[in-house]
Amino acid sequence: MESEQRIYGHFMAGIETKQTAAEVLPAVIAEAADKMVHCLVNGGKILTCGNGGSAGDAQHFSSELLNRFERERPPLPAIALTTDSSTLTSIANDYSYNEVFSKQVMALGNDGDILLAISTSGNSGNVIHAIEAAHERGMTVVSMTGREGGEMVRYQQSNDVEIRVPSKSTARIQEIHLLTIHCLCDLIDHQLFGSEE
Repeated sequence: MESEQRIYGHFMAGIETKQTAAEVLPAVIAEAADKMVHCLVNGGKILTCGNGGSAGDAQHFSSELLNRFERERPPLPAIALTTDSSTLTSIANDYSYNEVFSKQVMALGNDGDILLAISTSGNSGNVIHAIEAAHERGMTVVSMTGREGGEMVRYQQSNDVEIRVPSKSTARIQEIHLLTIHCLCDLIDHQLFGSEE
């Protein structure tokens, strides 16, 4: 019975966080989707990065674009910078773990591309370095954070978009990040390919 109560508590906390997020995030999620659509329409691509669960989210987003979300449509260009173990380990070994994403951004990112930078704390050093590299390449940054936004807030530029989850719980932040990813995919598909018949 105690286990069931704990589970119920998680469900209720998740619902409460979603209700709070629903009041503050739709406008910034829509803005981020608009920027992504503009990027894709103009021949750009979306690079994604994050650590741990956020790495999983980065890969989830890129797979939804490259393959499909909920409808049949052409593949869209997105690259998760979290998946190449040889690249990640060579950079971490030869230079620093803080550079595992930024070096890839410098090699793969172009003016007009977008970096989707994900960190529940907003303090991930390698994600911050990726943001700096993206700006050097003329890219727009869409960041997904939580809590108070962390150090990543200091690196945001006027054209960037921050989607900050109003929660201090890593689990709740990650849950809203996943929902946000699905919202972005839905909006991108809708704006590029119209309503499903």
